[in-house]
Amino acid sequence: MTTGTGSAEEPRAGDGAADAGTAGRRPVPREAREAAGAPLPGPAEAVEALAEGRVTSRTLTEQALARIEFTRGTLNAFRWVRAEEALAEADAADAARDAGEGASRPLLGVPVAVKDDTDVAGCPTAFGCAGHFAPQRTDAEVVRRLRAAGAVIVGKTNSPELGQWPFTEGGAFGDTRNPWNTGYTPGGSSGGAAAAVAAGLVPAALGSDGAGSVRIPAAWTHLVGIKPQRGRISTWPDPESFNGITVHGPLARTVRDAALLLEAAAGNHAGDLHRPPPVGMLSAVGRDPGRLRIALSTRWAFTATPKVLDPLVEAAVRDVAERLAALGHDVTEADPHYGPIGLTFVPRATAGVRAWSRRMPDRRLLDPRTRTAARTGLLLGGPVLRAARAAEAPLRRLVGRVFRDHDVVLAPTTATPPPRVGALAQLSGWQTDRRMIAHCPYAWPWNVLGWPAVNVPAGVTPGNLPVGAQLLGPASSEPLLIALAAQLETEMRWHERRPPAPDGPPAGEAAA
Repeated sequence: MTTGTGSAEEPRAGDGAADAGTAGRRPVPREAREAAGAPLPGPAEAVEALAEGRVTSRTLTEQALARIEFTRGTLNAFRWVRAEEALAEADAADAARDAGEGASRPLLGVPVAVKDDTDVAGCPTAFGCAGHFAPQRTDAEVVRRLRAAGAVIVGKTNSPELGQWPFTEGGAFGDTRNPWNTGYTPGGSSGGAAAAVAAGLVPAALGSDGAGSVRIPAAWTHLVGIKPQRGRISTWPDPESFNGITVHGPLARTVRDAALLLEAAAGNHAGDLHRPPPVGMLSAVGRDPGRLRIALSTRWAFTATPKVLDPLVEAAVRDVAERLAALGHDVTEADPHYGPIGLTFVPRATAGVRAWSRRMPDRRLLDPRTRTAARTGLLLGGPVLRAARAAEAPLRRLVGRVFRDHDVVLAPTTATPPPRVGALAQLSGWQTDRRMIAHCPYAWPWNVLGWPAVNVPAGVTPGNLPVGAQLLGPASSEPLLIALAAQLETEMRWHERRPPAPDGPPAGEAAA
């Protein structure tokens, strides 16, 4: 049975949490933790264990479902859980592997989660919104491809309304929390996906990135998050998403795992508007990227709003730069010229919010900030939107000048560590926008350009809050960015560090 894990009537999970997010939690018995099992391995390790017969897909899927339920009251990562369907898919995957299909299906039997903006047959696509949504009849093209690769879809992860904010909170499902410190957000809008992967509820997850929505939560949960080239992964049944600024992308603990999921998900539907030439992504892992010219940039695009780069974030990014220099790369400080790129982002984003809001069964249930954004999208549609889209090619030439003398740009993924849960919940639309830009001024320009970017973990603050750095490249540079990220991972070994073991249900609830 497919079950929702939140509704508009339910209280927000974990309201009133203390600094570590544990106020009101009872000690979790050892037996309860053992029932939830250890964190799930990444996709590559899971595939190896499945191929060698050391585990079955059913066992992995049961473990994923147990951990999802165990953390429902604390992390609150999932909106919809496909328990019975996922177990049936796991049994089918085990039978297919016994029949010799493993070599041709790279994710055969691996549990995977997808974000609440992506159609999964039998599940609603609420995209973080309240109301009654009919189950989808068919899978999105990307889900179809994941299934063809053998993935078991265990459920759909939480997103803020229409993916607008870098925090994952809402009246429809409550608050999603960061497994590194549950008093803080995992980011957004793919915050449920990031929390699920960071806490080991699933081996990997598919998110989407329209202004950093894969990279931001990856940075704030110590994950690798890839925003691929526009069109690398199909957005069908939409020919494009949010007027071309939003793409699907993987979240995983290692570069290999992220590349494995990306390669399985990549490909196009005949109706896609953007169809870049194929590139090899998994094969880039472990490949020597050569000596690269890397531009270290801490400059952001102009937005006319106040912003400050947190010294902890800057120190972490500069440490990454020093690691890259020690690996033999030529690292110099240089900034892209962004020009008026912000003026072109707003019409595309708000027009996308307006289009999605019209799919809602009851728009009166939308957050007032969403309704305001939709009205802005109406005003900025038509000629303004067409002008914004026409500016993309000149902006690519302007920003692309940085790649005349450099191969890759290294920049902060966010300007700050993650904010506290609820810190932006009661703000007005304008106040939310200002705070959002202050936290996250670095990611969104690459969505306008449609070019690839990879978040890599840059460190963890003294308060146990992860921060990230992003590797930015020109069109279709995923192989180069993946090769460089994998080389850096070998040096920094960020995948060896995990968040604390998650707490169980709040006091008064039964443990899983």
